[in-house]
Amino acid sequence: MRLRFLAVHGPLLAACALLASSPLLASSTTFWLVSTQTDFLKGEVDQLSIDSDGRVTLGPAVDLLHEADTPAIWRLLVDNAGEVWAGTGNTGRVLRIDRAGKATTALDATELDVHALAFAPDGAVYAGSSPDGKVYRIPKTGAAAPFFDPEDKYIWAVTVGRDGQVYAATGEKGKIYKIGPDGKGTLFYDAGATHVMTLAWDKSGALLAGTSSPARVVRLDEKGKPFVLLESSLKEIRSIRVHPTSGVIYAAAIGASGADATVDTSSDKPSTDTSTGVIPMVSTEVTITAIGDAVVSPTPIAKSDSRGSGKGAVYRILPDGMWDEVWTSAEDAPYDLAIGPNDDLLVATGNKGKLFRLWGNPTVVTLVTRAVSQQATTLAQDATGRVYYATSNPGKILRLSAGRAERGSYLSDVKDTSTVSTWGAIRWNAVTPSGTRVELQTRSGNTKTPDQTWSDWSKSYTQFQGEPIASPKARYVQWKATLIGAKETPVLTSVTTAYLPRNSRPALDPITVHPPGIAFQRPYPTGDPEIAGFDAGTSDGKSSAASSTAGAFGLATTPTLGRRTFQKSLQTFVWRGEDDDDDKLQYDVWYRREGDASWKALKRGLWDGIYTWDTTAVPDGTYTIKIVASDAPSNAPESTLSVERESAAFQIDNTPPMIEVSAGSPTRVTFVVRDNHSPIQRVEYSTNAGGWKLLYPVDGLLDSREERFELSQNDAPLEATVVRATDSLGNASTSVLRVPTPK
Repeated sequence: MRLRFLAVHGPLLAACALLASSPLLASSTTFWLVSTQTDFLKGEVDQLSIDSDGRVTLGPAVDLLHEADTPAIWRLLVDNAGEVWAGTGNTGRVLRIDRAGKATTALDATELDVHALAFAPDGAVYAGSSPDGKVYRIPKTGAAAPFFDPEDKYIWAVTVGRDGQVYAATGEKGKIYKIGPDGKGTLFYDAGATHVMTLAWDKSGALLAGTSSPARVVRLDEKGKPFVLLESSLKEIRSIRVHPTSGVIYAAAIGASGADATVDTSSDKPSTDTSTGVIPMVSTEVTITAIGDAVVSPTPIAKSDSRGSGKGAVYRILPDGMWDEVWTSAEDAPYDLAIGPNDDLLVATGNKGKLFRLWGNPTVVTLVTRAVSQQATTLAQDATGRVYYATSNPGKILRLSAGRAERGSYLSDVKDTSTVSTWGAIRWNAVTPSGTRVELQTRSGNTKTPDQTWSDWSKSYTQFQGEPIASPKARYVQWKATLIGAKETPVLTSVTTAYLPRNSRPALDPITVHPPGIAFQRPYPTGDPEIAGFDAGTSDGKSSAASSTAGAFGLATTPTLGRRTFQKSLQTFVWRGEDDDDDKLQYDVWYRREGDASWKALKRGLWDGIYTWDTTAVPDGTYTIKIVASDAPSNAPESTLSVERESAAFQIDNTPPMIEVSAGSPTRVTFVVRDNHSPIQRVEYSTNAGGWKLLYPVDGLLDSREERFELSQNDAPLEATVVRATDSLGNASTSVLRVPTPK
């Protein structure tokens, strides 16, 4: 089957690409786009496959062979009769499952886990248990019995050589034992590692061992002489498989260490949603070919370096000793490998139970299926090449069918819109050959994890161009896609969900009232010094080159203040506005004089959090200003929200003090300095144009709006004296001191 995707062009696609790649205002319509393999892997699949280009197709049919009463199944073997042998965890049993899925217990060990299984030439099965490990022999008929009992704690792997000798890999001392038919074992190799986790035979008959701490693939000759083929920067070589004809060695490595990795039952945290890049507007045609069980494309995956604390990697070692890394993942730990008939490689992973197929050079990755378990722990094949795999948490045994499933479903990740949202339309892109279809449904709720409080699944949406979402308004939404096809598979490539979050009210921090006369030059002057707060910007919210740009971009709008300056009669106010939706804010400034009943508009439509007022236009008095912040520039009128905050009271006083002589004689003058609104701050006198000297009031305290002063002939020649009085707001007046003429 060959399917063709023809790139769509034009303004609509360009706009969609820009919306998907650009950060949008939260209170504007937002689009949740799922279109890449990374996006789709966040959800759950049932009998679907996902290729490296993010195409979702019907995958191989999966049959449940047996559901065990144990949380873990560590190892599988399939004999020539098609019966499956399973080593279990927490029960220490080896199960024998017939073709119908009926299980009998072949071994019930006193130890908790059976990690190792291997066939003997006569059809018997060797099983390795842990902890306080033993190797048991299970004959074709009759009861199982202990075969080899070393002092080591773990038996991780067992294999049988061409000569019938049994080899057992152990931990925590990292040794391999060679065991004769009589059950007597000798040390074959001391790895100098914590664990020897896996064993295999290369094409020449040399034993291969995978170790933990350090993670190495070691080749051993018949005398146990080692040669390191690969040393990984990860913690553990978990599985080794050898291609039967080419001799290529594949090794799976994981980042967790030793036995801890084996019993890890933790689940991964969901990934953070990221936006995709802008789609180039070029004419493109992509050809997809069906290979094996899933539709894949020849596009190679982008490989990343697995060095450090990554979850896992798969290595390929060529017969000449050269090796490379064919797959790496920071999300999935590879537990086992199997080589398929088409030189493809199956990878069983945790902690989300994914089964991947790797093929080609460079490597192409396809998610074949995903188990409803945390770990896909082991793989096995029967004589015909049919694949079986086992899972843990819970323990199940499943088999992949040679045919494709006729129906599969995809359950998306839960989308958190941060607040109660209004849903728009859901639309998707898909190729649906004759006889196939794709259906989508949605549900919504206000809890992070879907539960009984969520809405029921909606009706099936069938219009891929877009249908209004029928689910009720809520904070969280999830969608489900069902792919149906008897002879061919539909191909789902993307799903877009539109929503409008509920608008959040902006916030205002307290208003800073600077001292009278204090102003600030613009931080980005264009010529002569300009005062910040006089230019409110343009009508569309774009600040002029001389003004602050914070408010024009929806940021917290405390402006960047320039150089401090002084200009009489100016009053500067600074505030900070914030909006959780990143909406653009606009400000109105109102004022009220003490005693007035209503507010008067001072300035409307400011974009920056600063305003400088020329107070000479109003009478002296006590005033308060009010800032009203609105998110109207980013919202429809019916959803616009605003907030307001009042300042502390402040004085406007542009009138200087009055100086009035109240009494006098040729030797002494008494005068009064009076101000209607501000306390007297300083009184000085000068004689014969000399320097100014401070003069203190009669009561010694400058603390009121009226003060009485005396000046005698001894202080200065009264007929040649000038007095200057200054109030607390900087207003000053001068007066010639005129001595009254005696009558």
